[in-house]
Amino acid sequence: MRVLQLYPKADSFTGAAVQLRELAWGLHARGHHVVVATRPSRLWAEKCRTAGIPHVPLPMRHALDLRSVRALARLLRDERIQIVHCHKGKARSLALLAGLLVRIPVLVLNRGVSFPLDRWNRLGYATRRVTAVVAVCESIRRGLVAAGVPAAKIEVIYSGTDLGRFHPQVDGSGIRRALGLGPEHALVTQVGIRSWRGNDDVLDAMARVHREAPHARLLFVGSPPPRIRLLLEKARTRGLEGVVSVLGHREDIPEILAASDVVVDASYAGLGLTGSLREALAVETPVIGTNLEGMPELILDGETGLLVPPRNPEALAQALLRVIENPARAKAMARAGRKRVEALFSLATKLERIELLYARLLASAGHP
Repeated sequence: MRVLQLYPKADSFTGAAVQLRELAWGLHARGHHVVVATRPSRLWAEKCRTAGIPHVPLPMRHALDLRSVRALARLLRDERIQIVHCHKGKARSLALLAGLLVRIPVLVLNRGVSFPLDRWNRLGYATRRVTAVVAVCESIRRGLVAAGVPAAKIEVIYSGTDLGRFHPQVDGSGIRRALGLGPEHALVTQVGIRSWRGNDDVLDAMARVHREAPHARLLFVGSPPPRIRLLLEKARTRGLEGVVSVLGHREDIPEILAASDVVVDASYAGLGLTGSLREALAVETPVIGTNLEGMPELILDGETGLLVPPRNPEALAQALLRVIENPARAKAMARAGRKRVEALFSLATKLERIELLYARLLASAGHP
């Protein structure tokens, strides 16, 4: 199959970018011709060159960027692309416009967030020119159907975890040493810095936890430089100076998750299914998430982790204390979580299901 993965951004470290890269690399390894198009990025160009995958930079400045539309249409013709898989709404809009200039046999959209669809976005998903929508959890599928997207065109395929990279033998001791932590410290970690990820709620919960468990420490990962200072200032105003650490973009996420005693995500909007919790369970680190959207599909409350209501720092604090005060029970849930990830959320499973979906859609479109 000849596939274009279209990503209208230049970053390579967010969850969406990592999922796209692993999908492209995996399909390439299975013998398919894969092209990756992103906004201009030396890092993407280098990664693709190393992997032996063509990379095409496109401006993709906005959803109606006609220069990018024309370049995309040329790319589709030159590479004889059969399947365009769009990641993010801007990619969808550009692909639909390019489809007016050149035929796209199969157009697939990815949907990984649960923000409500406005009228334009609803049409972008429901149009007959979109062959299929890949929803990353059942909750998002239900939301799309409620918004008017035909159920028959939605396929639920969970985001995948590379179990060769995220596994229980990952050594997090170097991270703990770098953070100045001893065996007596309990490290709480949140990966992802955005307001709707509930970072402030985590800080409020930590202020409560620290009063009862002064050995607890909090780590935020993935903060842009301006927010590092902001988060540390927020920690100081809550009496958490010296308790909270903030890191920027990191490549050693498996080691950070393995170094943690519990990984938390307090998202209250836009949630699909948080990758850091899936990856934490893969390394057998206990997790706590909000009881929202796709999280209950990964976290079975009391079995593979703990769920708390969104925007409720008190409930989050109590859940954190349960984990900190009973590490053996928390570890047992994490081991059960690892088994759930192996069964439903592995990269291998995702690749198999995507490959089968592409083949079925191509056959339906009259392409062998």
